[in-house]
Amino acid sequence: MALKTPIINIMTKAAYKAGNILIKDFREVENLQVSKKGVGDFVTSADLNSEKTIIKILEKSYPQIKIISEETNSDTSLDEHEKKWIIDPLDGTLNFLHGLPHFAISIALMVKNEIISGVVYDPIKDELFWAEKGVGAYINDKRIRVSSRNQLKNALVSTGIPWKGMENSHKNYLKILENIMKSSSGIRRYGAAALDLAYVAAGRYDAFWEFNLKTWDIAAGSLIVKEAGGYVGNIYKNENFLYTGNIYACNNNLVDELKNKFII
Repeated sequence: MALKTPIINIMTKAAYKAGNILIKDFREVENLQVSKKGVGDFVTSADLNSEKTIIKILEKSYPQIKIISEETNSDTSLDEHEKKWIIDPLDGTLNFLHGLPHFAISIALMVKNEIISGVVYDPIKDELFWAEKGVGAYINDKRIRVSSRNQLKNALVSTGIPWKGMENSHKNYLKILENIMKSSSGIRRYGAAALDLAYVAAGRYDAFWEFNLKTWDIAAGSLIVKEAGGYVGNIYKNENFLYTGNIYACNNNLVDELKNKFII
């Protein structure tokens, strides 16, 4: 396997330490302080403790790099900063709150608006997905590749379903869902986009799509897919999915067939 660079080692250290915090809080999920942050969107003390831990480790080693994080600094606008950490301290918060053991930590490094390093850590399964530009993608110490299936009819596809408060997108989403339901072998909805992308990279899913995601949901995972030999694109128009949040990912064999399913 490729040797981890100092950057990946620090990201890994931060993810592991934050993961230990999440596991501890997950065992006592009924005692967590929960505050309403918006429709269908929650923040817990676990989010904040995880984020604090990650930021402390990253800032100690790389104090010059700006931090963008879901809970404390969510400004992802383009600016003069050359390097940015993009952090989701708990992707899959709703799963976490309901005691569902499917959530992750996502950390990415962006340089000049391109993701060059990323880790997605699932502390429950102790699976660390990581990648660096030009180095490949890995799960723990094992190299991973996207699947080789070349027809949607044989593909297992993952998605995220719009919820309450996103009524404007329900109608179009359901049309696309129907298109893909008719064409694929199955659809899954697990509620953690960072892991959905990591699973595409590992060949567990053949494709993934979702609308209105945030940059921190997809930054690390999108690089991991690319470095595993897959394709990541914006669903509509030739725009940057990191900022629109309208993303799809798959192996290169399925790109054209999948894109046709988004036409409604």
